[in-house]
Amino acid sequence: MMYRDTRYRRSKPRTEAQQQLPLGNPDPVRRMREENRYYVDKTAFCWRLVEEGDRYFLSRPRRFGKSLFLDTLKELFEGNEPLFRGLYVHDKWKWSVRYPVVRLSFASGSFRKPDLVDEAATAQLEDIAVRAGVATPRGSAPILDAMNDAGDGRGKNRDDLRGLYATIKDADAYVKFAFLTGVSKFSKVSLFSDLNNLTDLTLDRRYANICGYTDADLDTVFAPELAGLDREEIRRWYNGYNWRGDENVYNPFDVLLLFSKREFGPYWSQRPAHAETCP
Repeated sequence: MMYRDTRYRRSKPRTEAQQQLPLGNPDPVRRMREENRYYVDKTAFCWRLVEEGDRYFLSRPRRFGKSLFLDTLKELFEGNEPLFRGLYVHDKWKWSVRYPVVRLSFASGSFRKPDLVDEAATAQLEDIAVRAGVATPRGSAPILDAMNDAGDGRGKNRDDLRGLYATIKDADAYVKFAFLTGVSKFSKVSLFSDLNNLTDLTLDRRYANICGYTDADLDTVFAPELAGLDREEIRRWYNGYNWRGDENVYNPFDVLLLFSKREFGPYWSQRPAHAETCP
């Protein structure tokens, strides 16, 4: 049931001078920083991760900010200093050192399709090779070889991922930093058996707020959006997530749609879910 009250509707449309809500899918850091969109600074977590280790795994629900955090790491390692002016990490990062970033995503498509991982990884790696000016015929790269040898039939995608992760581990000396995300618990994901050098951050108290919004974020960053909305109702509807931290966090997807529509509703649960996850 939707909670509706016309008192919560914005009386005037946003002007260009007002900050815009980051409602893209997902909005990249560059757009958020360059186009006057709201941005919650999570770069303190980025800095701590780089200082304390180099191989990580994080599990969070869908639409919780994982892709945005990965994009933040990407922009940092590529040395895009102007995007981070005024943020926590700006005066700490060594901007003169830049790294090439390889980012692979298997979020789209059906996991029941036998060649999902093979096709998605091949397309993304070939695109990376083209941009890097490297001629890489299909199947000639070690990662693609591992995937092409993974076998067929039921579980092929899991085997493909195991082959991919095993190849990444074999290339450990050439990887400065690795960060994997997903929606499954690390200990339940058997395909990580070939990539067993990851630190699981999922229930690490120090990183409980690495994704999502805190009460302080809403009261400071999003303060202009709170007018006309019952603050306790916002907390009751959306502040129900906790990963062993000292405080709960808000689902960003729900909060941003609340600020946009000016109505309370179970937005996250109404969004079509992926039918399959990788066991």
